[in-house]
Amino acid sequence: MPLPSRLIEKAVDAFTTLPGIGRKSALRLVLHLLKQEKSHTQQFAQALLDMREGILECRICHNLSDTPECAICTDLRRDRSVVCVVENVRDLMAIEDTSQYRGMYHVLGGIISPMEGIGPADLHIDSLVQRLEAAAGEMKEVIMAISPTIEGETTVFYLSKKIIPLGISLSAIARGVSFGGELEYTDELTLGRSIIARIPYKET
Repeated sequence: MPLPSRLIEKAVDAFTTLPGIGRKSALRLVLHLLKQEKSHTQQFAQALLDMREGILECRICHNLSDTPECAICTDLRRDRSVVCVVENVRDLMAIEDTSQYRGMYHVLGGIISPMEGIGPADLHIDSLVQRLEAAAGEMKEVIMAISPTIEGETTVFYLSKKIIPLGISLSAIARGVSFGGELEYTDELTLGRSIIARIPYKET
């Protein structure tokens, strides 16, 4: 259906670039904004600009943050002897939502995927190893909370070769999360139980 305005068309096209937003949903959002006060739309747009300009990557764990070090890394109540390694920030948020984990995190920024041209050098693996080496004696456990896919298992195996020689206990989330599943789409109860019931990682 042709739209009555080039400006509306442009706004709809912009919304459809967001994941899960089709043209009908985008048009509904655009028409909703048009019904609001102009100040509301300005605040909405400004919030997006402020986020894009102000968000930083935590220099310790690579989480998203307003400051050089994120709120988790600066929280002295967290258990600093345990680090949970995740693929991305969405997985970190999913685990935090379970309220079952109070340790630290390390965000890899992806997983090893030769098919997509992603190798170890493209991920935050070196910074993880350096972080573990610097915390020698203090670090007791590294939890691999990586989605149980073929690429995820490859990533965990690669990391195990780096971590086990450091003398740190290595564990993986329990298989409450089905093979091939994505952590961010796993319900909180299942994910929380998988963290609690984690098992020692064994190379296979």
